[in-house]
Amino acid sequence: MMLKGINQWCFPEGTSLEKIFNTCQKAGYDAVELNLYEPGGIGLTMDTTAVEAEAIGAMARKFGLQLRSLSTGLLGKYQLSSNDEAVREMGRNAIKKQLQLAGVLGIDTILVIPGRVNEQVSYDVCYKRSQEELLKILPDVEANKIYLGIENVWNKFLQSPLEMAQYIDELNSPYAAAYYDVGNTLILGFPDQWIRILGHRIKKVHVKDFKANVGNYNGFVPLMAGDVPWTRVREALQEIGYTDVLTAELDPYASAPDQLIYDTSRHLDVIIHGEPR
Repeated sequence: MMLKGINQWCFPEGTSLEKIFNTCQKAGYDAVELNLYEPGGIGLTMDTTAVEAEAIGAMARKFGLQLRSLSTGLLGKYQLSSNDEAVREMGRNAIKKQLQLAGVLGIDTILVIPGRVNEQVSYDVCYKRSQEELLKILPDVEANKIYLGIENVWNKFLQSPLEMAQYIDELNSPYAAAYYDVGNTLILGFPDQWIRILGHRIKKVHVKDFKANVGNYNGFVPLMAGDVPWTRVREALQEIGYTDVLTAELDPYASAPDQLIYDTSRHLDVIIHGEPR
């Protein structure tokens, strides 16, 4: 049976980890996904020591919560496809820090955004360069036995499940994997088809919902309020034998932000079980 998870980003910026863990315990979650931040952020940062990470892991366990994946927004800033080698190096350093902290916390998957296509970086260059950068990291990934979860995001890159599968397979590592985001693909195709094609490569799943007729970032909405065919998604995940966590990644409510956490927990019950619990 799949587990219920939620990302730290679902809480207002600056929310303490104790508040996050306490609220998630009360709302009935199995897991919380933390993020890696710049120094000064709340929780795990580029400056977090092993001792500090161990204390965070102990706090999560005190609230009965698992830490199963580690996300970050730093690879949006320090892109592995950048024309600037110094920027790419900072991206690699962020991944290395994710691996270090994941090892301390017993996390088996880190989320990685491979690159971004833009006016400065063409599609073919992004493909080749980002793979080259990930290959530099793979020895550390394999030594730590932690999956490199490549996520599909709105980066004008890896825009079909066939291409994403090929990209991952070309890395030629048992620890090169997919971190599949359901809502991000609705504008490109059919989520259940992506799931079946990516298949065994999927190690973790993000869930959000999206209104296709809006067609831009404003189209992202709370779970069950958009056009994602959740029954087909659930059936596809069951077909590939996925039993890990479904992690909600949503913007906080503008008012009564804790209510998002409780609402999303009930929505995840419906997505996972087909009915409220």
